[in-house]
Amino acid sequence: MALPASAETVRIATFNTELARKGPGLLLRDILKGEADVASAQAAINAVNPDILAVQSFDYDLTGAALKAFSDGLARPYAHHFARVPNTGLSTGLDLNDDRRLGTEKDAQGYGAFHGQGGMAVLSRYPFEQGGVVDHSDVLWSSLEAGLWDGPDVLTEAARDVQRLSTTAHWEVPVTVGGTVLTLLTYHATPPVFDGPEDRNGRRNADETLFWLPRLSAVETPVLLGDANLDPARGDGRSEAMQRLLAHPALQDPLPGTDSVVFEQTGPLRVDYVLPAASLTITDAGIHWPEGDDASRHALIWVDIALP
Repeated sequence: MALPASAETVRIATFNTELARKGPGLLLRDILKGEADVASAQAAINAVNPDILAVQSFDYDLTGAALKAFSDGLARPYAHHFARVPNTGLSTGLDLNDDRRLGTEKDAQGYGAFHGQGGMAVLSRYPFEQGGVVDHSDVLWSSLEAGLWDGPDVLTEAARDVQRLSTTAHWEVPVTVGGTVLTLLTYHATPPVFDGPEDRNGRRNADETLFWLPRLSAVETPVLLGDANLDPARGDGRSEAMQRLLAHPALQDPLPGTDSVVFEQTGPLRVDYVLPAASLTITDAGIHWPEGDDASRHALIWVDIALP
């Protein structure tokens, strides 16, 4: 079990909670009821006790009620919450999967039964620099000059004008830690499966990861974290995209080769990452697997960074 972060370090973590529900308001209901998967996720967070935590697969609501209730149920609630409306469930107005129906989950900007299903959030014991937040979630996929969107049968002409790159979101969130501003680069990419020979999801997944490469040189102290849904060597995704990210000189990888999820179809894979800036000093790192029959399939990934 991981020990709490000391006063000289900041512990940064990412966790795909897999708490998304099938309708708006249901996650808040289940948090208040103390459902087993909610309790399992909270127990994992309590065990690791991160100072900054990126959360995936957590439904968004306008007032942040579910996120507050979830935080309030932790042993040490977080004072600072960040969440913005994601692309999941946001209608494109198009029949993206060509099934002659509009408004289905697969017709949304990111797969979702309702707008906000399976969103993202950041919990922190340190304040956010709200004025410095950069939200890239509305960037069009077709605006990427070297993007993989321009393949056979990947996007129709109409889809090129509306389809966003981000399945969930791409955020830059500055956090003030002592005298240092750490910029969290966080995202949750689409699974590179559930498509056809055009490999639409595989292409999009790779571009969601490659999107960060030019941003790394634009941010002084980045910490890239989240669920890339991409293993650097195994699985159905375009592994070379993750290989390029992991090899970038601006970042360091404290847990090379560490599996972070176990899928029934593929077995163990590495898809969840915390990659601090190369300029930061890492004192420890590890993973924590949630417990229980209803637990998330993903491990909570954490890294300790020494404060300057």
